[in-house]
Amino acid sequence: MWKRSGILLLCAALSLIQITSARAANTVPPAHVFAVQGDRFILDGKPFVIRAGELHYQRIPREHWRSRLRMARAMGLNTIGAYLFWNALEPQPGQFDFSGNNDIAEFVRIAQQEGLWVMLRPGPYSCAEWEFGGFPSWLLRTPDIKVRTTDLRFLGMAQRYLKKVGEQLAPLQIGHGGPILMTQVENEYGSFGNDKTYLNAIRQALRDGGFDGVLYTVDGDTEKVLTDGTLPDVLAATNFPADPQKSFAALEKLRPGQPVFNGEYYPGWFDNWGGEHHARAVDAMLADMKWFLDQKASFSIYMFHGGTSFGYMNGANNFEKEGYTPQTTSYDYDAPLDEAGRPTHKYFVLRELIGKHLSSGETLPPVPVAPKLVGFARIDLNESAPLSQLLGAPVESERPLTFEALGQNYGFVLYRTMPSAAARGKLEVDETRDYALVMQGEKVFGKLDRRLSEKALDVSLEAGRPLDILVENMGRVNYGKNMLDGFSGITHKVTLNGQEMKNWKMYSLPLDDLSALKFSSSQASETGPRFWRGTFMLKELGDTFVDTRGWNKGHVWVNGHHLGRYWKIGPQQTLYAPAEWLHAGENQMVVFEEHPGGVHSVQGLTDPVFDASK
Repeated sequence: MWKRSGILLLCAALSLIQITSARAANTVPPAHVFAVQGDRFILDGKPFVIRAGELHYQRIPREHWRSRLRMARAMGLNTIGAYLFWNALEPQPGQFDFSGNNDIAEFVRIAQQEGLWVMLRPGPYSCAEWEFGGFPSWLLRTPDIKVRTTDLRFLGMAQRYLKKVGEQLAPLQIGHGGPILMTQVENEYGSFGNDKTYLNAIRQALRDGGFDGVLYTVDGDTEKVLTDGTLPDVLAATNFPADPQKSFAALEKLRPGQPVFNGEYYPGWFDNWGGEHHARAVDAMLADMKWFLDQKASFSIYMFHGGTSFGYMNGANNFEKEGYTPQTTSYDYDAPLDEAGRPTHKYFVLRELIGKHLSSGETLPPVPVAPKLVGFARIDLNESAPLSQLLGAPVESERPLTFEALGQNYGFVLYRTMPSAAARGKLEVDETRDYALVMQGEKVFGKLDRRLSEKALDVSLEAGRPLDILVENMGRVNYGKNMLDGFSGITHKVTLNGQEMKNWKMYSLPLDDLSALKFSSSQASETGPRFWRGTFMLKELGDTFVDTRGWNKGHVWVNGHHLGRYWKIGPQQTLYAPAEWLHAGENQMVVFEEHPGGVHSVQGLTDPVFDASK
């Protein structure tokens, strides 16, 4: 009897296991086959045209990922291009973070759930107008390290990063049941160098990380950069802003008979502080997109949705003619989906055009409801606190140290020295990276702006009072050879009338914890950099744009979330605040204003403001 019962129980258990296994198997998406066959992409044995658009999960609050991806699918896209940013995923050496907004695997899974394939762009270099091109600034703590080269110290850290990325994402490749069609090797390397040994090392690091699917490279549309940035046995794509027939000529010469593939097509452009807001005419864009669709050429719209470089994450360029030009917090890009995730006129005309070029049996889903925007009335920020309240223990050195030597990634450093005697003359800083205020006590002598190549100003120093130089990292260079010199802070020395000033105390001010501030309604001293605080009420939740017109230069936090930088020189005059960072009822706003004067009030708007009168 016992044996018979035992057998029955065993059979029941085996049946349960089989049922459970079958159910589990049914939840796993089936594997697909994606390949390059002659001049076409092939998906499950049929020709496939990539209609992609780029968006960056780090520039979008996690709560908005699905709605942005759903908007992409409704416009007619079938694929998402996605950069990864190394500095977000490994904020300190060996300390990886794949949680919250860094949960890259969840982002890819949501894309699959919304019917989208993914083109993965893991770097290790990304560009993307992102701080240091996505490289973690702690790389620069290694003396004389050369990023994007065969420097074994750099390669070792890049290989470690790509291995960790592979652990997260290799199982989500198309051949394993995931949506990742293909993975990019490095990024636009031909605009930086031509070291094939380096490119092959990155390719091998991806393979070692488990990326066994199609690999590809992306470069500009000239024969030289395509030749320098590609590998002979890796699919090549090219980037360009206009005239696809002309721009594809170099790619066709280099790779005759391969798929016609645009890796980045620009419907707009990014903004720099002090420049104009970029916008691109719809008609020219539509003509190019019609050519892609008529020719069944694969493309990726960069950007479909730009989003926001929250906090300190904007990058910068540094070209010989223009000099150092940091980018704005907004990455609106004049994209089809605006910074708040709302469809623009470009979105609807592209949807109409793509809708006329669908495959047999393919239909477009309806356009989702746009995100809700709310405003709030102007409020006064009538409590303030001085920056000095956040000064901790200093690091002392005979000469100034860079951010990297201090082990600091972003934010500010206060450099302090005691003049030996009262003096007048020219103070020279060699060199300021990237923006400095020079002060003694409550007296502000002026600024030094790297954009304007400002390196000196006249001072009148008193004896017995420290000289302070507050330096802000405005964004490390994200493109070109000048990336190799990405240090922040005072990078060499400070002189007064030609004599070097020594014996410095340096106070790190990343401003990632403001809890030590003690605000007061007393405004007796407003001459130096200060924090201002106020509250505003929301009857209902929605995204909003914080109007910073009337302020000078600084940063804004709402309910502890760092929205980013503002600067009266524009073009950006508002900061995007997503609904998920707001509360129904009372909300707290803190503004760090670097300069004296200006207004101490803000309001919430339902639309961004660019190119306002300064």
